[in-house]
Amino acid sequence: MINIVIIGIHHLQSEAIATLIESNDEFKVLDIHSRTTDFLHKNYVDPVHVVIKNIPKITSDDISDVEEIQKIHPKAKVLIISYSENEETIFNIIKVGAKGFLSHDASRQELFEAIYSLRNGYDYFSKCITNILLNRYVSSIQNNEKTEDDDVKQLSTREIEILSLWGNSYTNPEIADTLHISVRTVETHKTHIMQKLNLKTQVDLIKYGIKNNIIAL
Repeated sequence: MINIVIIGIHHLQSEAIATLIESNDEFKVLDIHSRTTDFLHKNYVDPVHVVIKNIPKITSDDISDVEEIQKIHPKAKVLIISYSENEETIFNIIKVGAKGFLSHDASRQELFEAIYSLRNGYDYFSKCITNILLNRYVSSIQNNEKTEDDDVKQLSTREIEILSLWGNSYTNPEIADTLHISVRTVETHKTHIMQKLNLKTQVDLIKYGIKNNIIAL
């Protein structure tokens, strides 16, 4: 069971997210708070695995809140849901400890995938956020020759296919349909790729794909 706490100033939105989350039998919403301080001052018997912070636009106070959450609940993974797409703001909130970031137009499947990823020790960023995070990286290598890493040889042909499709904005269901395999198989392959390459974040995985000519710029 994955225990989740939701923090958001719009209570109706938070309740809607809670209802959506609890449609999955593996998720449990422990609490809904309108303020981060209410969460920080409460003692929980059950461990909190994921904290969802639902905010319209990220402020400096939100960045401080995430930093405090990580100090008091270091094992909890913070997932941000926000309209904010400012590059510096996103970098700053990730820097202080946010492990996941979804835009408000994320799908139910993306939300579930983000929760599972965070619980399993991986970061999760929606495609639009990933593209923002990659802008600097792409700019830094465009004028440099890309060289293949030796560990690319560890990947199977199918894993390279999946990495290539995923890096070119295919969703897990689209990859499954293209390769005629199940969505669960796609997710398993992606996990194995991360493990083989010793990568923790999706952004690092895409960087790897670009560097090794698996994902085209």
